[in-house]
Amino acid sequence: MSKTESRKILKDAPIMWRRINSIGIILDCNSTYAENMGYAKSEILGKAIFAHVPKESWEDMNNSLKTWFETGKVTSQKITFVRQDSSTFPVMLQATSLYDQNKNLMGSNTVIFDLDQMTDEKIMEYEEFFRKSNERLDEIKRTGYGNMDEVSRSEYNGLKKMFEMLSSVDMKNLR
Repeated sequence: MSKTESRKILKDAPIMWRRINSIGIILDCNSTYAENMGYAKSEILGKAIFAHVPKESWEDMNNSLKTWFETGKVTSQKITFVRQDSSTFPVMLQATSLYDQNKNLMGSNTVIFDLDQMTDEKIMEYEEFFRKSNERLDEIKRTGYGNMDEVSRSEYNGLKKMFEMLSSVDMKNLR
């Protein structure tokens, strides 16, 4: 999958981000996600989302998927994740759907917050990143949206929706 200008915002972002398809297979992730999980990106792509959740949290992940299928988004879903070294950590999922030009569900953009890292400084960093990302997406819309192909527009629209949702989250309540 080629990187659009919109998705380049996520490359080295402070947030853990992954994209899954409509059946829960990880299609892409950023370096922050890979590093926090303890894997090389190539070891993550193509895996089911359940590979990063301990068995005792599979029901929570399944409920998250059910919510996503029913509503097109997931907000403030607490789940436990497991790293490659088998250590676990609490996270908060925020996900928005990605649709093609015919409004068919293609997958989701999911942001994962490590709740053990939710300091005031980290929250300020996230909020600033969301603000700058929204500004960059607005700039992309002004200067290049009309020239985008359908895949790039779907990418843009999905990320814009994700960052708008993230900007409305009260980050201090995630702790």
